[in-house]
Amino acid sequence: MREIRPDIVFNVAECANGISREAQIPAMLDMLDIPYTGSDPLTLTTCLDKSRAKEVLAYNGVPTSKFLYAENIDDLDNFNLTFPVMMKPIAEGSSKGIFNSSYVTDLTTLQERLTECLEIYNQPFLIEEYLPGREFTVALLGNDKNVEVLPIVEINFHELPKDLIPIYSYEAKWVADTRDNPLNIFTCPAKLDAELENKIKDVALRTYKVLRCKDWSRIDIRLDKNGEPNIIEINPLPGILPNPVDNSCFPKAARANGLTYEEMINKVLFTALKRHNLL
Repeated sequence: MREIRPDIVFNVAECANGISREAQIPAMLDMLDIPYTGSDPLTLTTCLDKSRAKEVLAYNGVPTSKFLYAENIDDLDNFNLTFPVMMKPIAEGSSKGIFNSSYVTDLTTLQERLTECLEIYNQPFLIEEYLPGREFTVALLGNDKNVEVLPIVEINFHELPKDLIPIYSYEAKWVADTRDNPLNIFTCPAKLDAELENKIKDVALRTYKVLRCKDWSRIDIRLDKNGEPNIIEINPLPGILPNPVDNSCFPKAARANGLTYEEMINKVLFTALKRHNLL
């Protein structure tokens, strides 16, 4: 990087080790004073740590389901959540560690599953109250007052095999839905009334601002029992598979907004260039 001195780096780097893995390349670029697209190391690391992200959201009044951070079985001594709950490794992505069995309905099973998962994943777990409503993902592009919400994507859980819990689990994402046997798992634009659409957009924009996302992000939202949108995950480094056959939500939302894949990439790039005062 010192030798090349690029004008700007289009960052899609995910390194291999540690909870800082999405922040390692941006931190190096900051050190070298080389501009890059997307969020800074603090935002990337905070969003990868699911419990820290939820703490920041809850503090700022952004709706997210009640949760517990568990790094050992003793943390369940103060268990005060309402079943059913979901179990998630604290710092994984792409539904890794989230299975049908992550949906838990009683304390004994939770104790057993947590003991097993702490050993397998060698990291703390997030335990959060299950949200029973519809699920959406929202792609955002821009900065400050110019953040654009792209058409909302809904996840069609009725397309899953009947033996799967209605969550976007590892089984749903990587076993049931494949390129050879694709499911009609997404609807974009989602079929929403104006009131719900505005609520989803509002909570997504508030999340984007509170977590200080830059240039672009994809935010996962699920409705609670009262039909209110709650944040379940923030992806400041969203997946962008180029083939329309692949179920990649940010490009899907961009295409629904009239952008080709190349136009989407360039829009992110030009947004970052403007933020760095390079345009």
